Amino acid sequence: MPTNVELEDEIRRLREEQQRLRDDQEKLKQSSNGGADGSANQQEQKDPGQKAPVSNGNGSPKPQPEQKAAEEPEKPKASVAVRARNYARSHPAGILIGALAIVAAAVAAFFLLRYLDSYESTDDAEVDGHLNPISVRIAGTVTGVYVEDTQYVAAGQTLVDLDQRDYHTALDQAQAATGQARAQLTAENPNVPIVETSNATTVSTTEADVRSAQAAVASAAQDYDARLATVREAEVNHTKAALDRARYQLLVDKDEISKQQFDAVVAAEKAAAASIDSAKASAEAARRLIDERRAQLAQAQSRVAEANQNAPRQVAIRRADIQARAAGVSNARAAQEQAVLNLSYTKIVAPVSGIVSQKSVEVGERVQPGEQLMTISQLDDIWITANFKETQLRQMRAGQSVDVEVDAFGTTYHGYIENLAGATGAKASLLPPENATGNYVKVVQRLPVRIRLKSGEDQEHRLRPGMSVEPKVWLNPGG
Repeated sequence: MPTNVELEDEIRRLREEQQRLRDDQEKLKQSSNGGADGSANQQEQKDPGQKAPVSNGNGSPKPQPEQKAAEEPEKPKASVAVRARNYARSHPAGILIGALAIVAAAVAAFFLLRYLDSYESTDDAEVDGHLNPISVRIAGTVTGVYVEDTQYVAAGQTLVDLDQRDYHTALDQAQAATGQARAQLTAENPNVPIVETSNATTVSTTEADVRSAQAAVASAAQDYDARLATVREAEVNHTKAALDRARYQLLVDKDEISKQQFDAVVAAEKAAAASIDSAKASAEAARRLIDERRAQLAQAQSRVAEANQNAPRQVAIRRADIQARAAGVSNARAAQEQAVLNLSYTKIVAPVSGIVSQKSVEVGERVQPGEQLMTISQLDDIWITANFKETQLRQMRAGQSVDVEVDAFGTTYHGYIENLAGATGAKASLLPPENATGNYVKVVQRLPVRIRLKSGEDQEHRLRPGMSVEPKVWLNPGG
């Protein structure tokens, strides 16, 4: 592909050749006129103010052209086609040179237009890169600053040191709190099996009490049945004694038996009646004992139910205590890790490699969290932001080759289009144009296009964010 300088030289040469051909054509036209006209013209050039008389050979003055024109009639002028054929026959070399010049001019114009249509360029472009702000994460007093503006730093290099004594003390306190929390957890761990064993014993004891109460109820019921049998026996004996008394009453009335025998029968009848009362009292006591034993059984069953219900709850409480102790250990461990982090934050290192700028920190200064100390311009990852007009984007695609001329060095770098922005610069501004608000004026918008340099183009890292460049995007693959 010819360069711009070569094309300009070719165009200049063609224009000079065209002008030379025009001069030759003008001379040929002048030479085709009559000899008289030529002589008259030469005489006029010698003395434009006065026309010298011309001799005709015999001493008499030659008639002037005006006189000859007046005396002789003017010849008719040939047509343009005839004159062209005559000129072509008489000047074939001139015609060939003119044709070649026209062809050369047409070819040069074709390649020039093709070249101008093969790329898009803009001067609204600059170098962009990551400007990494370096800020402090904890409060402290600056004890050391190891960089200056415009200095190159490598990733991991120490930039600033803060006073570490307060954070060493905080770390010791956090470690002590962690040890205490672990000890409390260790002391709480055995409580769960102890409570489980105690609950199992309680449940077993109460179940034994229930079985004993059940046996007591059964025994009381049997005793009550025996007491009822005794009552029935006493009633039978009393009935027999009453019948004996009635029979002995008849006998005593007839004096068939002695009074003493009748008194014995009466006493036996009274004793039988008393036995009934005694047996009934014993039966009632046995019935009450049954109620008492049943109450004891219900109480034992209640204790069993209580033990069965409370046992898992007590275990859950102990386990919750253990979980709380474990959470305390985790909390103390997190506080310890935070203390370790805070101690590490006292040494501020460079997260990336680059050039230091906007340094504002000095030794002895008291800094607060979030305060910006300096900025590192990352030179390993830079790109070009070119704001092309929207009318230039018709044939622009990602991946197309780009030549980037840097104003600062006059050097051309090679890259490619990485991507086109998601919105125009006006749309992404603080006050974007809106039809509804009346601040919309249709103008040619510009869209930021990101251009990435090819690998190895800026090995010396000479480019800096903010430098002005002029990118030239080649629209055709062969451009």
